[in-house]
Amino acid sequence: MNAEKIIIGSEEWCCFPQINIPTIKARVDSGAKTSSLHAVNISPFKKDGTPWISFEVHPLQNNGKTTVHCESPIYDRRKVKSSSGNSEHRYVIKLVLSIAEDSWEIEVTLTNRDTMGYRMLLGRQAMSGKMLVDPEASFLLGEPTDELLSNYYNKYIVKKSGLKIGLLASNPNLYSNRRIMEAIQEKGHEVEFMNIKDCYIKLDGKNPEMHYRGGKILNDFDAIIPRIRPSATFYGCALTRHFEAMEVYTLNTADSITKSRDKLFALHQLINKGLPIPTTGFANSPLDTEELINIVGGAPLIVKLLEGTQGTGVVLAETKKAAESLINAFKSLKANILVQEFIKEAKGEDIRCFVVNGRVIASMKRTASLGEFRANMHMGGTASLVKITPEEKRVALLATKTMGLKVAGVDIIRGKNGPLLLEVNSSPGLEGIEGVSAKDIAGEMVKAIEKDLKYERT
Repeated sequence: MNAEKIIIGSEEWCCFPQINIPTIKARVDSGAKTSSLHAVNISPFKKDGTPWISFEVHPLQNNGKTTVHCESPIYDRRKVKSSSGNSEHRYVIKLVLSIAEDSWEIEVTLTNRDTMGYRMLLGRQAMSGKMLVDPEASFLLGEPTDELLSNYYNKYIVKKSGLKIGLLASNPNLYSNRRIMEAIQEKGHEVEFMNIKDCYIKLDGKNPEMHYRGGKILNDFDAIIPRIRPSATFYGCALTRHFEAMEVYTLNTADSITKSRDKLFALHQLINKGLPIPTTGFANSPLDTEELINIVGGAPLIVKLLEGTQGTGVVLAETKKAAESLINAFKSLKANILVQEFIKEAKGEDIRCFVVNGRVIASMKRTASLGEFRANMHMGGTASLVKITPEEKRVALLATKTMGLKVAGVDIIRGKNGPLLLEVNSSPGLEGIEGVSAKDIAGEMVKAIEKDLKYERT
C-alpha cells in the first residue's frame, strides 16, 4: 500500500473488481458521508443462509443497454437522505475500490441514480486517510478512451431476446410489483420499472415521446403493465394513454382503468349489462338525506367515498341517526359518496375473483376480522380458497368485459337471492390470491401479453 495520499479531482474514474466494474465515472463529494452506486432491479436473497443482494449496474451514463449483473453480501440497510431532501432505505455493501494502483475496502449504498449526473458518488468515508481532493480539477488520474470503454463493456451490452415490458407503478418494493417483475424475467423477457411520478410526456403529432428521470427517452417497449394507485389515477392514466398513442400494447388501457375507478360510472355500466349490485343511492343536496336512506332499505347501510379503495372511505352506519349524521358530514366536506344497502347475510365475507384475459384464474373468500365488516386484507381480513358457482363466474367475467379490462379483481358478495357485484379493481393485489391458490398469477399476466402480441417462444 502506498503511504502517500492520492490527489484526486472533483470527478474521477474508479474500479470495483469484485463486481466486474473495470471503470465507472464518479462524482467526488466530501459533503456526503457514504458512497453510492447506481443500481436497479435490486433483490435480496439468501446464499448458504447468509443475506445477499443481486442488482444490475448501468456503468455508463445515459446508457441502459450496458448492464452488469452483480451480487454481493449485504453489510447493512440504512435510512439515507438524498441531496434533494428525500429519505429512503438503502442496502449497504462493502466493495474493494481500486484507484491509482491502490486498493481498499469501502462502504457503498445501492440506489437508482438515473436522475443524477453520475452513476457513482464517492463520499468522504471512502477517502478517509487515503485521498486529498482538488475541487478545481477533474480526472487527475486520467480518463479511459471510448475504445477502452468499448473493450471493457461490449460483452455486457444486452441483446434483445424476448419482449421488453415496462411496469408503470409507484413502488417497486410492493409484493405485487416484485412478483410481476420476477415473472417477466422468468419467462425470458426484459423488464423495466417506471415510477409514475418520474415520467413525463412530449406531445407531438409526428413523434410522441415518453421521457423518464432526467431526459431518458422510453421508446422501445413492446408492452406496458399499468399498476396505478388511486391517488395517481389521473396522471397514471395520462401516461398509459400516451403509451397507447406511441402504439405500445398496454395490458389494461387508460380508458378501462378510468372507467373502473369512477365507482358511480362503473355501476351504471354494470347494471346496463344486467349485472346484480346492492341497491345504491346517490344524491347531492342534504335535503335528500332521509329519502336516500329510505331507497336503500334504511339502516344499517354502507356509505362509500367514490374515490376510496382497499376498504378506506367505506363506513357502516348502524342506525338511521348515525346514517344521517355521516351522510351530512360527508356532504358538508363536498365529498362525493354512494349510499348502499347492507347485506347482512354476507356476514362480513366477500369473494375476490382474479380475472386474466377472459378467464377466472383463481378465487378466494375474504373474511373480515372480529368487529370489522370490511373483508379487505388491508383491513386485517383473512383469506381462504373458495370454489365459485357458475353464476359467480359469469358475473366476474361479464363485469371485467364490461369495464374493458384484461386483468381485474372482481369483488362479489353472496346475497340471499344470489351473487351481488361490489367492485371491479383494475390493479388487484397478488399477495393474497397467490398465497391462497399457490398459482403463478403474475405469470398468467405475462402469458396474456404474449398471447395478445402473438409472441412465440424460440
